Amino acid sequence: MELSKIIVSFFVLQFLLFQSPIYAAPGNSNIFREYIGAEFNNVKFSDVPIHSGVEFHFILSFAIDYTMSSSSPSPTNGQFNVFWDTDNLTPSAVSAIKNQHSNVKVALSLGGDSVGGSSAYFNPSSVDSWVSNAVSSLTDIIKQYNLDGIDIDYEHFQADPNTFAECIGKLITTLKNNGVISFASIAPYDDDEVQSHYKALWKSYSQVIDYVNFQFYAYDKGTTVSQFMDYFSTQRSNYEGGRILASFGTDGSGGLSPENGFFTACSKLKSKGELVGIFVWSADDSKSNGFKYEKQSQALLAISH
Repeated sequence: MELSKIIVSFFVLQFLLFQSPIYAAPGNSNIFREYIGAEFNNVKFSDVPIHSGVEFHFILSFAIDYTMSSSSPSPTNGQFNVFWDTDNLTPSAVSAIKNQHSNVKVALSLGGDSVGGSSAYFNPSSVDSWVSNAVSSLTDIIKQYNLDGIDIDYEHFQADPNTFAECIGKLITTLKNNGVISFASIAPYDDDEVQSHYKALWKSYSQVIDYVNFQFYAYDKGTTVSQFMDYFSTQRSNYEGGRILASFGTDGSGGLSPENGFFTACSKLKSKGELVGIFVWSADDSKSNGFKYEKQSQALLAISH
């Protein structure tokens, strides 16, 4: 009798282990994403090398709900305007790069760090009015430019985390339900105020967020491989179940640089089945070095998982 109980317990334990959610965690994939257009240095989509073995996302930077005034831009409560380099990154340029490369999608990013030399704030009048304005204005921009998705990169806030979560969550949900976008991402970094807002969004709306573009380059310069691996593990816990991308900057910012072991860390993540993809800030900065690290990133991702 006791032996049969032990055998039953063993099979029950085996069943529970194999039902563990750890087996549903995202595995390796070949997503490569790059921000483009924020610095007005005439970079074009066609300048950037595109490997046929990756899923490539350009992210136009930025659309901001501020007035276009050159002297003192002010918040518009969800009525978005285009602030990227529209001389080079036009609707026809979007269509051309997508026609030339079947693996390319193009998104736009909302917010960013600054506008007109001052911080760009998330500053809604109310949830419903902001969402209504944002859905309307962004639908127009997305259709005009033939875009596929949005990225959320607000970094300064004049609203509490719950208001941010409701505004952004409802915006993404509505755009997806309306068939306007097919994917959405968020771009948090390691700052208490930033994390409180994005974790509130994740808690309520993770089901509509496809990628987490965590800004690992916002950590200190001189980050080591082992520190990066710890940071990555921490953010996997913060955004549990999310498709978290590794990242570096080519603008001289912080984090683990390609020169100091970024690709070593990516290989370690890949061996653990945790390398969903890589994103870079930014094409504007990489233009001067011939996109050396974009090529290396895509070559690594294109290798069979």
